[in-house]
Amino acid sequence: MGLSGLVNPYTITALDGVAYGLLLFVIAAGLTLIFGVAGVFSMAHGTLYLAGAYLAWHLGDGGWAGLGLALAAAVLIGAVGGAGLAAAVRPLTERPLDQVLATLGVAYIAADQFSTVFGAEPRSVDPPRALAGSVSLGGYQYPVYRLGFVAVAALIVVLLIWLVERSRTGAIVRAVVADPDMAAATGLRTRTTRAAVLVGGGILAVTAGVLGAPVIGPAPGVDTTILVYSLIVCVVGGLGSIRGALLAALGVGQILTLGVALVPGAAAFVLAAAMLIALTIRHRPSLAGRPE
Repeated sequence: MGLSGLVNPYTITALDGVAYGLLLFVIAAGLTLIFGVAGVFSMAHGTLYLAGAYLAWHLGDGGWAGLGLALAAAVLIGAVGGAGLAAAVRPLTERPLDQVLATLGVAYIAADQFSTVFGAEPRSVDPPRALAGSVSLGGYQYPVYRLGFVAVAALIVVLLIWLVERSRTGAIVRAVVADPDMAAATGLRTRTTRAAVLVGGGILAVTAGVLGAPVIGPAPGVDTTILVYSLIVCVVGGLGSIRGALLAALGVGQILTLGVALVPGAAAFVLAAAMLIALTIRHRPSLAGRPE
């Protein structure tokens, strides 16, 4: 059986799901670390993605130079945004409801400014001309850029897993997640670690916006959509878990693409059920009477 026998419309849709899932992972990886390490409940994470998407639209020139400039700006804006968030929520430590309200306010203000500056209509972002074509997969045309994005996102996955699980920096992050008080007692600078995670999460989100703009383009409301899906990934995958976020993001990607194609209208119910199951399992009482 040749490739044409293995590829069908559902296979192409599933490949779209992989691309969508990896995009959600790059966004949600930063958010799950922000929740798990910094203890910050940021509702402005989707805003950072939207900022990156508008950067790609505004600075893109159809060539590599425009993409490179947008990525450089994404690193700068993500770092400034993450540092600003760290400073803004520092007085709100251990006050999650206040953090939610404060970052929601930031998100609403940013959304209003985006609409004022860039307009209220959706914007289309074209990939670099070198990646603008399509390739035949078993007789079906598939965008070259999405295949390239899958490759780049897979590299980001490998680098993040190595950084968190194999590097000294990752060991510090894991220590702060496991027991922040003990980590502080051993001399680790937990406050600096939390701020660094916020900066890294910001850079990831804005970079994802630049790279993902040809897939999910900038438009009013995209920030909210991205935030909701990222929260689902974090809840299902487990706060602070990179591998869990990867599996959850890939699952959400398939539900939102292949699931919609197979069972139209059921995707929202499947996502809600997945969250409820994850929350139920994690908060099931143990023999000692405490949540597991």
